[in-house]
Amino acid sequence: MTIGILTEPGVETRVSALPDIVASFIKLNTTVLVESGAGAKAYASDDDYKAVGAQISNAEEIHAKADIILSINPPASVTDNKIYLGTFQPYGQAQLMQQWASKGITTFSMDTIPRTTRAQAMDVLSSQANIAGYKAVLLAATEYPRYFPMFMTAAGSIPPVKLLILGAGVAGLQAIATAKRLGAVVEVFDTRPAVKEEVMSLGAKFVEVDGAADASAAGGYAVEQTEEYKQKQQDRIAQSVAKTDVIITTAQIPGRKAPILLTEEMIASMRKGSVIIDIAASTGGNTPYTKNNETVITNNGVKIIGNSNLQASAPSDASKVYGKNILNFLNLIITKEGSLHLNFEDDLVIGTCVTHGGEIKNERVKGSL
Repeated sequence: MTIGILTEPGVETRVSALPDIVASFIKLNTTVLVESGAGAKAYASDDDYKAVGAQISNAEEIHAKADIILSINPPASVTDNKIYLGTFQPYGQAQLMQQWASKGITTFSMDTIPRTTRAQAMDVLSSQANIAGYKAVLLAATEYPRYFPMFMTAAGSIPPVKLLILGAGVAGLQAIATAKRLGAVVEVFDTRPAVKEEVMSLGAKFVEVDGAADASAAGGYAVEQTEEYKQKQQDRIAQSVAKTDVIITTAQIPGRKAPILLTEEMIASMRKGSVIIDIAASTGGNTPYTKNNETVITNNGVKIIGNSNLQASAPSDASKVYGKNILNFLNLIITKEGSLHLNFEDDLVIGTCVTHGGEIKNERVKGSL
């Protein structure tokens, strides 16, 4: 069996697997083809890949010869009847998935893997969100025109920054830990009461709103809330926003537009120079002003930075943990002899499969058509 690794399109800096992970691929009795320059932005040269036994190739040859093709983002072109594995955001790209299905392509999208204990070692959303949460705070500290920690000097005292985090998933929890290390006073909002203990254990205050819909059956993901709850939520968040200097928003619902958590009125209540980092920008953002991969400054001087790919600002480590996730998943579908074995009785295999056998297998993607 042959595994191919493509260079990512556009400004993406990560690569599906660094050389040390490729070495593990080869131990699965596979041949690995790596597109020339694929790891360059993640500080892995073609020589590094050759040193572990990979063959350097071009995209055309990889599409022609590889049985499984790895690409974090959807590749610019695909070949019929191949297996593509990456994080393709299929809920928002149902038409593309339908096109791939019509070409006989088997698609595994790692961002749809069930969030179970067994899947933790393959959970690319968590491994990448951890980095994104860390980077979001560092970016905010760089863009915010004042100190983060409290300073007491002979010239006077400077109060610590007040930071609000919307969403206490993996990115939010890492953001809490990083912000606390920098000396910020942190408040956190999340619709899931179950995360309160984790938030408080990191030294942050949990903002509670009663009446949230039960998310226990959603596999660790957020769920849509009632209109009554949304109103109570906005009223409570507005109270925190008015006294906040920096906000990091992370709230997303799979397959849907990100919820607007910060209204125009809330943002207007913030003081000039305040900063909002919107990690949910790629699905519309948590503010009405958010634009993905852009910085917007409102009329009252609040800077809103939309960036859903902050993990790419740490390409080496992001690629390292992503590649490990992929290796763990490949162990489910490649035998010790190096042959393909797609066991669709396995909940992780079928849960990650979007297209196979000429049709869309993921019910949510199919429903969005």
